[in-house]
Amino acid sequence: MNRPDEVWKKEDLARGFIEHVRSAIPMAREQIDIMLKVIASRVPAECSFIDLGCGDGILGRAVRAMYPKSTAYFLDFSQPMIDAALEKAGPADDRLHFLISDYAHPDWTAGVRDAAPFDLIISGFSIHHQPDERKRAIYQEIYALLKPGGLFLNLEHVAPSSPWAEAVSDQLFIDSLWEFEQKRASGRTREEVATEWLGRADRAANLLAPLDDQCEWLRQAGFSDVDCYFKVLELALFGGIKPR
Repeated sequence: MNRPDEVWKKEDLARGFIEHVRSAIPMAREQIDIMLKVIASRVPAECSFIDLGCGDGILGRAVRAMYPKSTAYFLDFSQPMIDAALEKAGPADDRLHFLISDYAHPDWTAGVRDAAPFDLIISGFSIHHQPDERKRAIYQEIYALLKPGGLFLNLEHVAPSSPWAEAVSDQLFIDSLWEFEQKRASGRTREEVATEWLGRADRAANLLAPLDDQCEWLRQAGFSDVDCYFKVLELALFGGIKPR
């Protein structure tokens, strides 16, 4: 594999994230609740949206549950993730679209260009796998795909302010993962959970950028009303609006 993030194309890693880590992300329900409240404040019910780097589609499904008449495009470069998103989407619906698309390359927009512009683009724990210059370009590409008045929200893993803050964030994740394992009665110890978390295969794929820098990149791309709507240590929900 030529890029660290390509580990996410592996079936075992994708399945492990979906079945274990994604279910144990600290305050996951609160993150999605806040995301939906922000969306409901300005996005129409019969909207069109992209779930970019969708994984198993958890964010897009939440939007669809709130807006069942919406048209959704689920994009990911990992076949196992797209397969999981399809599996969890339920009955076939001509307003649901699933695309293999690698936004490490600017031509990712070709697959959705005919459906643009969009009312909403969301992304969850995905864009941080790209180098900073590519992150900035992706924000510009997202801006170009939105309608005037359209909303972009990024639920993201952001850079800690210090090694101490990183250690605190790791402990938060380990505690949450261990609580999840206890509910499953897996018999694993906290030490085993910690060792796995700190030595996980995808850690090298995390190219984290500070929240403040990313908000500034959004402003430079043209977004207005840029803000952070939720933040706990390395977890942040932020975004902005394309001016009318």
